[in-house]
Amino acid sequence: MNTTEPTPLARALAARISRDGPISVRAYMDACLNDPEHGYYRTRRAIGAKEDFVTAPEISQVFGELIGLWAAVVWQQMGSPARVRLVELGPGRGTLMADALRAAQKVPAFLAAAEIVLVEPNAELEAVQRKTLAEQSVPVRWVGELAALEAVPGGATIVIANEVLDVLPITQLQRTESGWVERGVGVNDAGRLVFGVAAHGIAAPSDAGSARLGDIVERRSTAEIAGKLAQLAAAGPLAALFIDYGYEGPAVGDTLQAVRAQHYEDPLASPGVADLTAHVDFTAFAADARAQGLAVDGPVPQATFLGSLGIVERTSRLMAANPTNAAGLEAATARLTAPTGMGTLFKAIGVRSEGVPRLPGL
Repeated sequence: MNTTEPTPLARALAARISRDGPISVRAYMDACLNDPEHGYYRTRRAIGAKEDFVTAPEISQVFGELIGLWAAVVWQQMGSPARVRLVELGPGRGTLMADALRAAQKVPAFLAAAEIVLVEPNAELEAVQRKTLAEQSVPVRWVGELAALEAVPGGATIVIANEVLDVLPITQLQRTESGWVERGVGVNDAGRLVFGVAAHGIAAPSDAGSARLGDIVERRSTAEIAGKLAQLAAAGPLAALFIDYGYEGPAVGDTLQAVRAQHYEDPLASPGVADLTAHVDFTAFAADARAQGLAVDGPVPQATFLGSLGIVERTSRLMAANPTNAAGLEAATARLTAPTGMGTLFKAIGVRSEGVPRLPGL
């Protein structure tokens, strides 16, 4: 239980729960991340060595460079259409896109056809991205949410999303002696947030037959993202790459976690101030995409994906050209591909429209 001073969002949630009753884990996670006044992704910069967490593009420039070349190859596989939108969801500080566009200069025809669209709800991060990408010759524009991205008849779309699915709110179901319940968040006698029950009488999950008493099963709907991708695919060739951490389900377990200042903490400790995420069920995401008529490639481990794109060769060339930074470059690549770390836990999965060939590396 958290014993520090409650955050503004903690006080607001405690008042709401005291008035209306416990809320679901899904509602709690959504408020922590997306509350208009106090939500983490509405108010905080979050990403970077001095912030709460570091993502793959911040670890090594090679990550974004390989994604840029991947996008150029996909565009060629699409038949090199005259117009292509390169869309990034959750673009962070703009690092991935800057590295991607630098590498894509090797395919000038791709850049000549491209328009960059960044989907970013955080005004502070958008300002950082604008500064990062200020010198780009490729047109760049911003939209506040994926739903605002319009379909362009005849135009191709390539979507990049690194660590995006893991922040979509989850529902947690728990097996108890009285049956399945939906896990929720309530308040104790001291007015502090605590885990409890949001709803009783929940139907047993169809894929949780082996669950024991106390076990938790998580659900996350990605149908909205899949539906938007299908809408874009109906207008022209589509390819989407999602890289995130998680598993191929079904699975049992509580994966909800909070990160603050690059350290894990109790998910109830600092609502609105810490980042909340949960592992991605890639099998469920693939099912949502296929239900929309889209083809799915992968998932494959991040190490396999990056290895097939040439991360070792690219790193070796950079090390030779920058001997003073060789050790750092080598360490960064090792961090991205380590079988006991990001290389296995993180996975890449591709979604594409009919007629687009199997996506590279998947």
